[in-house]
Amino acid sequence: MTQGGDWQRDVLRELADSPHDTPSTPPDTPVPTPPQTPSPAPADVPAPTAPPVPRQTHDPRRPAPTPESVPTVDPRLAIALGRPQHGDSVVRRTGRSLRQLTASAGQDVAEQTRLAQEVQQPVTTGRVIAVTSIRGGVGKSTIAALLGRTFNHYRHDPVLTLEADAALGTLPVRMGAESVRWSCADLARILTPAMQLTDVTGYLVPVTDGGWLLPASQGRVGAPLDVRTYRTVTLALRRYFAVTVVDCETLPGDVARTAMDTAHARVVVAPMTAEGVDGTRQVLDWLAQLPHGALATTVVALSAASPDATLDAKAATAHLREPGVPVVLLPYDRHLAQGGPIHTAMLGQDTRAAAVRLAAEVMHRAVRVR
Repeated sequence: MTQGGDWQRDVLRELADSPHDTPSTPPDTPVPTPPQTPSPAPADVPAPTAPPVPRQTHDPRRPAPTPESVPTVDPRLAIALGRPQHGDSVVRRTGRSLRQLTASAGQDVAEQTRLAQEVQQPVTTGRVIAVTSIRGGVGKSTIAALLGRTFNHYRHDPVLTLEADAALGTLPVRMGAESVRWSCADLARILTPAMQLTDVTGYLVPVTDGGWLLPASQGRVGAPLDVRTYRTVTLALRRYFAVTVVDCETLPGDVARTAMDTAHARVVVAPMTAEGVDGTRQVLDWLAQLPHGALATTVVALSAASPDATLDAKAATAHLREPGVPVVLLPYDRHLAQGGPIHTAMLGQDTRAAAVRLAAEVMHRAVRVR
């Protein structure tokens, strides 16, 4: 492995010099088979009769056929999304602008600079960041998408957002993908050590704001992602991407346990509810028992899904911090609550600041904490 700067320049130069919209070797290209010459049997020995061979639907010597491109949102439902709302109301945006005109912004600029430096720090090998939660519907995929977009914005090396959730995950929708084709399972059968970055990105979905996306499925009910496939894909793709944000299934799923155990850093998403905070605290206690000190590389994202949450945020944060982990509060945001693709420019200012803070905390632990 070369040094960090050379590694990043190599992959970026490779990406700039070659198109990445199609693989170098189309996946449906047939592989020629050399002719087989049967050996003659002895004249006095009858040739044995071979048992009938069952007909195969797929020749293992040929690559898998190219999957169909499937829209992430049914076109009949897409019209129901409407226009995206801004995360902050007009009154709030106006009031903040007036306060900024009368207050000194020196401390804010210094803090933003520090956080940006944490997010941008160089790496010598690809870092994997796993995002999970104790149950679905608490904003896990939203947090993973925010992290992926934040790293894409601040970093200049390749960033991948990978979905390792069940068959009907929402990460492709949150990342703004209009359609998906290749999945983790498809790519696991294709990856070879000889592939270049431009070969790999031909199977990924390019993200509007930069970076790439690999979905877990085509959004259909089917077999969930298994541990073997997850290991194969993540270990192979670390060669090409400086940061991989993994949207895991919820705990205690096998893939989630494997991802949390093998990642360089972890994000546990906790809903701003009493039972959500209590369950997340149990997850932190479990991480503290892992043999390689996983708790030291864990960050909690405390997510408010409603503007009317009554749970005391300070008390909840203090309870989650007791094991020694940082807690980043993501406030209620109208744009995120609307669902659909995340538009960075439409996020509330507090949400954008929290996303950068979360990315900085996670990256610091993924690179520096052992």
